[in-house]
Amino acid sequence: MGAGPVTLFLCGDVMLGRGVDQILPHPGDPALRERHVRDARTYVDLAEAVNGRIPQPVDPSWPWGDALQALEEAAPDVRVVNLETSVTRSDEFASGKAVHYRMDPANLPCLAAVRPDVCVLANNHVMDFGRRGLEETLDALAGAGLRAVGAGREANEARRPAIVTVEGGRRVLVFSCGTPSSGIPPEWAAAPDRAGVDFVPELSDAAASEVAGRVRQVKRPGDVVVVSIHWGSNWGYGVSRDQTRFAHRLVDGGADVVHGHSSHHPRPVEVYRDGLILYGCGDFIDDYEGITGYEEYRDDLRLLYLVSVEPEPGKPAGLRMVPMQARQMRLHHVSSGDSEWLQAVLDRVSRGFGSRFDREPDGTLALRRT
Repeated sequence: MGAGPVTLFLCGDVMLGRGVDQILPHPGDPALRERHVRDARTYVDLAEAVNGRIPQPVDPSWPWGDALQALEEAAPDVRVVNLETSVTRSDEFASGKAVHYRMDPANLPCLAAVRPDVCVLANNHVMDFGRRGLEETLDALAGAGLRAVGAGREANEARRPAIVTVEGGRRVLVFSCGTPSSGIPPEWAAAPDRAGVDFVPELSDAAASEVAGRVRQVKRPGDVVVVSIHWGSNWGYGVSRDQTRFAHRLVDGGADVVHGHSSHHPRPVEVYRDGLILYGCGDFIDDYEGITGYEEYRDDLRLLYLVSVEPEPGKPAGLRMVPMQARQMRLHHVSSGDSEWLQAVLDRVSRGFGSRFDREPDGTLALRRT
């Protein structure tokens, strides 16, 4: 059994549908049913109006930009992304949803470009095109050799963790679940006879115990456990007491990392016991350029999270974050000023959780060891 740390690449929302899908080599049907936008190509126009022309069609690796080189240099053992989009040609728009995301299955080489080991699916867009769209998503990912977790054709499949074996024989277990606070409709919950997502209806002690119980059933000595959870609002830095309590219960129950997402910008970071809690990782890839209204949060700035989990008990996980900026629907390295801004924000919002950050010469942010 290997004795070195396991390094994980984690990120927030990867939204390859809508405008991003339209610039890729095989754009799907651009029809939308949003209140103000009826054609996904409008989001391409908005992005180009802000940051210049996007050469279409782009190479499948285009949206990842400089993140691919950063990942090659970091060489993480396991790569986990929150795929917040349906992979389908279905036109069954889910009712009651203001926004729908889908990418054409022929554009899956874009997702494959980042070489994800696990795609977490328990989020509020994976069923935007109904259960037929979800089943096509599962089939498309499996056909491309991409492992999915957090959704399935029935409840047991949706709740089953992804297991990745890394060098030295250690295992990384990834669980994926989502809550109504992120916008997941309760009727999307998987059931014994119904496809859906692993849905947590409330952040109660009982719900935390249920997830922790599943962790204990499969965790072996030396395993690393990630619980990836889609929760909370889109904007703001606040973390509810229920979220904190729930995250703590997960760590108490055996989780090494709580991988939170749903917010469009990074939220606080906490080290609890030996566990690392990322309350919100922010967006990573989307088509939001040119959309105004929340400029104070600088949602054009993104973070690539590199988590290092040590094998020895009592040694908390380490965290480095590589800042990126979205321009022309592509990730770029940031300026030193933007890196300083992110450091200041993370310091401010995480101070109440006892976390502070250092900035390395290349702009990478690192959780300060205490």
